[in-house]
Amino acid sequence: MIISFEGIDGSGKSTQAHRLLHRLANAGYEPLFVREPGGTDVSERIRDLLLDKRNRIDPMAEMLLFSAARAQLVSEEIRPHSRGGGVVICDRFFDSTVAYQGGGRGIADPRWLLDFQETVTGGLVPDRTYYIRVPVDVARERLTHRDSRAGADRMENEDRAFFTRVTEAYDRIAEWAADRVRVIDGARDADAIAKAIWQDVEGLLPERN
Repeated sequence: MIISFEGIDGSGKSTQAHRLLHRLANAGYEPLFVREPGGTDVSERIRDLLLDKRNRIDPMAEMLLFSAARAQLVSEEIRPHSRGGGVVICDRFFDSTVAYQGGGRGIADPRWLLDFQETVTGGLVPDRTYYIRVPVDVARERLTHRDSRAGADRMENEDRAFFTRVTEAYDRIAEWAADRVRVIDGARDADAIAKAIWQDVEGLLPERN
């Protein structure tokens, strides 16, 4: 079983992904947590390239690098774990490329990118995707507070207009894939969000051996 978390930077998706990870572990499962880009030696090296704000990367090259990192992650980690009956939690998956490079960068039609990403993953699609949706200004305010400590990466440094386009693309994905995508109001209390997600996940989980 594969569960992905999506949303713009500052949405709180990573927080919710980790909360679900701990909840599953406490319930007796052995979930695998992966982040994108990253999760393997090769993918982590690609991550360093993609997020280093000193790098100027052509938008098409950017999409292909994200896709390469994803293909490696699927091959090395996600597919073996899910085939064995395990639960995989993904902090971002292919919807991010459709939203960021398709919507934000405008490099190609998002539907074409969606088809291409299914080729990248060998047809692997999440069983459930939680799209943590927050207004762009709320996300940017959160990033401002966080980045005063850590500093923004190359993607987080994009302007408001970019993230507005990304949000619009995510909204379209949620419509196209309504059977797997659940839209969560990310402006709600974090505990309430985690509770709503867990209630949905419980109905999807495989039986423990």
